[in-house]
Amino acid sequence: MSVGLLALLDDVAFMVRSAAASLDDVAAQAARAGTKAAGVVIDDAAVTPRYVVGFAAERELPIVGKIALGSLRNKLLFLLPGALALSAFAPWAITPLLMLGGAYLCYEGAEKVYEAVFPHRRHGDEEEPGAGAGHDPALEERRVAGAIKTDFILSAEIMAITLAALPEGSVWTKAAVLAVVGISITVAVYGAVAVIVKADDAGMALAGSRAGPPFGHLVRGIGRFVVKGMPVLLKLLSIVGTAAMVWVGGGILLHGLEEYGLSGPAHAAHAAAASLGALVPSIRGVVEWLVTAVASGLVGLLVGGALIPAANVVSGLLRRGGKSPSGKSPSGKSPAGERPARTGA
Repeated sequence: MSVGLLALLDDVAFMVRSAAASLDDVAAQAARAGTKAAGVVIDDAAVTPRYVVGFAAERELPIVGKIALGSLRNKLLFLLPGALALSAFAPWAITPLLMLGGAYLCYEGAEKVYEAVFPHRRHGDEEEPGAGAGHDPALEERRVAGAIKTDFILSAEIMAITLAALPEGSVWTKAAVLAVVGISITVAVYGAVAVIVKADDAGMALAGSRAGPPFGHLVRGIGRFVVKGMPVLLKLLSIVGTAAMVWVGGGILLHGLEEYGLSGPAHAAHAAAASLGALVPSIRGVVEWLVTAVASGLVGLLVGGALIPAANVVSGLLRRGGKSPSGKSPSGKSPAGERPARTGA
């Protein structure tokens, strides 16, 4: 009887060790895959705060919460099953889709660089997220919906990068890793966004503190520093996010070309990184990473820059929506919401 009990306990212990090993494996794979999506994550964190600008302070966190829930829904209900289905039934489609997403990242990054150098109004920006809103429920819903749509594209790229980084394994392991990455990235991104959007309020509260010496001056100084520093932080996040987009997008394209036998560009980047790294052995790894990132970024800028004219043409066609040169639809009616111009008093 005691022997049977010991054998049962040994089996239970083995199952616990196996489960723990599986959890460790899932966590390790999720960490490795998550780091590859870092560029998209940074851009997501940099983009989202602008959707709450102009709203009343008490609506900022609820708006961030709505966007975060929409992001989780995107990842867990739509993108995760879609990624698993691709992995099971059409694994050949993962690389092309990943490259398509990489090209989109290159375009977005290059467009931001172009807009910084030659300021212009981007298509789809007719309603600037930063416009004054106060407390307008209808506008809030539109902002949230727009943010969730943008998040869907970025989330799709995160999940695709994660799936491509996973080794062969069971569908359950892949599902667990995708879920862990999706949830952890969403919590990290929107937790950071919540801190960013409320930092101004915290800074103002500290700056207006009535605390006396010896800590009063320190507290008020910290508050003023936070208030003045937040615009700089947001600008820095935007720059880093843009750089990360073209770097990640270019790297995805280089890797995808390698898989299709066009390894020349990737080999040239690796050779340049190895040559420059050999010049400074003490920080060889850092130099090689930097050179590879710069090479990927240059590829991203070139590809993204080439896509800007094509995207503008397609966007213009979609915006016209089949209007005739006179500005009327094919049916001869004026577009909805437009009134004929007055010709007299």
